[in-house]
Amino acid sequence: MAVLAYPETRYAPPELVDITSREECERLGPSALKAFFRIVECWHIRDENAMLLLGGMASSTYYATKRSPRRALDPDTILRISYLIGIFKALNILHAKALADRWIGLPNKNPMFRGIAPLEYMIRGGIPAIQAVRRLLDARRGGI
Repeated sequence: MAVLAYPETRYAPPELVDITSREECERLGPSALKAFFRIVECWHIRDENAMLLLGGMASSTYYATKRSPRRALDPDTILRISYLIGIFKALNILHAKALADRWIGLPNKNPMFRGIAPLEYMIRGGIPAIQAVRRLLDARRGGI
């Protein structure tokens, strides 16, 4: 009887980033925040909605972070921003810049959104909704 084995490969998976470690949160925080604020600017998202996308961040914390984005983030916020970066990238692959920047705020007929804008959907649904939008756009990007 033959024994099944994985074929040999030169591919090595990348090292897993532990976003629960304080060091990684400090390392990733500034660049994640810089990307987040650029995305918010491109998408023309009001500060109130940006705070909700970050999980309901207090306004004093949000504005302090906006003035000086050199801070560590908690794993939840890093995860949210990571998904939003992926959404931003996918939109810019799928659409011209003008539509990519507006898409998030436009009412959407996709059954997932039930006629509301993806931004509202993500604010109402939190991380699971943000993840669902990311998966939807990645699937479209992949031709599914």
